[in-house]
Amino acid sequence: MVNITRIDTDEADFENRLGNLLEWEAREDATVEVTAKTAIERVRAEGDRALIALTAEYDRFEVSSMEELTVSPGKCLEAYERLANSDRKALEEAATRIKSFHETEIDESFETVDEHGNFLGYRVTAIQHIGVYVPGGQAAYPSSVLMTVIPARIAGVREITAVVPAPMGECNRHVLAAMHVAEVDRIYTIGGAQAIAALAYGTETVKSVDKIVGPGGAFVAAAKRLVFGPVGIDAIAGPTEILIVADGSVSARWTALDLCAQAEHDRTAQAILISPYRPYLEAVYREIEKLMPGLERSEIIERSFENRGAFIKCRDLEDAISLVNRFAPEHLHLAVSEPDALLPLVQHAGAIFIGGYSAEVLGDYSAGPSHVLPTFGSARYASGLSVREFQKRSSIIRCSREGAKKIGRIAATLANTEGLTAHSAAARARVEDP
Repeated sequence: MVNITRIDTDEADFENRLGNLLEWEAREDATVEVTAKTAIERVRAEGDRALIALTAEYDRFEVSSMEELTVSPGKCLEAYERLANSDRKALEEAATRIKSFHETEIDESFETVDEHGNFLGYRVTAIQHIGVYVPGGQAAYPSSVLMTVIPARIAGVREITAVVPAPMGECNRHVLAAMHVAEVDRIYTIGGAQAIAALAYGTETVKSVDKIVGPGGAFVAAAKRLVFGPVGIDAIAGPTEILIVADGSVSARWTALDLCAQAEHDRTAQAILISPYRPYLEAVYREIEKLMPGLERSEIIERSFENRGAFIKCRDLEDAISLVNRFAPEHLHLAVSEPDALLPLVQHAGAIFIGGYSAEVLGDYSAGPSHVLPTFGSARYASGLSVREFQKRSSIIRCSREGAKKIGRIAATLANTEGLTAHSAAARARVEDP
């Protein structure tokens, strides 16, 4: 029997029970941050030696040099060529769709002229070197390679270093093939907090990067938070989440499959179903029970449902959306007959899947937008990975002589109000000096 938390918004203790779901991250972070910090400090102090030791400890892969943890381009090409034709075609078609979508996001440099003849704008440049974390724990994710590297290439990133854990020294050939398709420059079979530390601070072998992107588990998320500052990071992407709002119009079997698909990622993944209709909630549960014996990762799915899953009975669909905005989920699926009526009410979600045919799994692989999305409620302030994640703006200010006089008076006055007399003098010089 699958154990899934049942909650009703009309229950007296609803807020406490909801809080347990929302506060899970805080409880987990306390247990992983110390381990992540220790790994980071060790890599900073010992470099390659620490990476070799930690790879043996966590991935059960013992090597004597970093050369054995380095993947050559030739090995990626070989992996690509050995794939079945259907697998190669799927990788290439997914890459094409991802590229087509993200090419629409390119930010261009901009310049305008104000009323005083001053040229104002910004110049867009690409980040030079990024590090990509590719998950490789409970499952291998070639799709994550495409979803992170392709937007970076479109942005103009020159160097891309990827890290991927290889438990017992085995690196998934589909991941290596995706590295070939995406044209990754350097690849190391290291994972966890130690891989994040190597990308952030560098070692004798691994060159430090300017920004780290890509999803990972709790240790990776904690490490990314800890290294932020000397290196940039994307939105924290931890264990995956889906929240489905349903009115019973979508097949209960489809909804059950969508929940199981999310839960099979990891024992800490979160799959939540919200509906005003109790019979539909029960129908979905029965479908999950029927599906479980035939699913290869049923043990992981059961643990995921037990740890963080929930079926929430709400009063109506507007009540459901108010809960959505409190969760700010990574993935939101509006599995309702009139999704366009609810969409304007949604304020916080990493990605929104509209209607019964828009399965979240399509976004994972082949729709086009990157599947690297904010989790743990960070969709309240963060967005999914895009080309803009790899671009930066430099303001451009080109003042004419007359223009400097006009705005110099404003600057001098405001500088005086702040007590910054040198600022004021520098501005006045442009106004008064010949």
